[in-house]
Amino acid sequence: MRRLLLGFVVLAAIAGLVSLGIWQIHRRTWKLALIEQVDRRLAARPIPAPGPESWPRIGRDDAYTRVVVHGTLGADRTSLVQAVTDFGAGYWVLTPMRTDRGFTVLIDRGFIPADMKPDPAAWRAPGGAVTVSGLLRVSEPGGGFLRTNDPATDRWYSRDVAAIAAKRSLGPVAPYFIDADARSSPGWPRGGLTVIAFVNNHLQYAITWFAMAAMLAMTAIWLTIRPPKGE
Repeated sequence: MRRLLLGFVVLAAIAGLVSLGIWQIHRRTWKLALIEQVDRRLAARPIPAPGPESWPRIGRDDAYTRVVVHGTLGADRTSLVQAVTDFGAGYWVLTPMRTDRGFTVLIDRGFIPADMKPDPAAWRAPGGAVTVSGLLRVSEPGGGFLRTNDPATDRWYSRDVAAIAAKRSLGPVAPYFIDADARSSPGWPRGGLTVIAFVNNHLQYAITWFAMAAMLAMTAIWLTIRPPKGE
């Protein structure tokens, strides 16, 4: 009875390991499709930034779409979001734009180093009508790693569209923000710093799970067929 129970446990463990390997294969297929989809969006021509009629359908499947928008930036309602880039520690500069189509959208105009924060004149938004092209990004609610956004003290660790809009009393805003490209913001803030990288270790993980299942199966078979001690 004990050997039979042990056999069931081993079979269940092998089945679990194989299931994990199969799950990683499915994840790899999904990840490769996502990467291909994003590559197509990056290669496509910019489209007008989605207006209110499209907002209910905006989601992660729309991330990294190239968009263009025209309007006026609200320099007095800019928010700084802590960030780290190749330029070191600093801030993303998020400024609302009132578009010529009548809706408001947050524009991430780019990055400034931390030592530029005390000098708003160096990164103030331009006056008058402007055109911004860049990438559609979905909101980043809550905060960053181990750090929660604190609207009361105006401390931001992620680009949380809804929270920033509420803090700045912007009213209804697009449920996404736009990362300005380098052409839209060539100086400071420095645009075009969007990092597009997808970790794809799923095949490695799948091989690991399958290998563990195979080793466990071979060990169980060897223990089953080996001659008893003393023979």
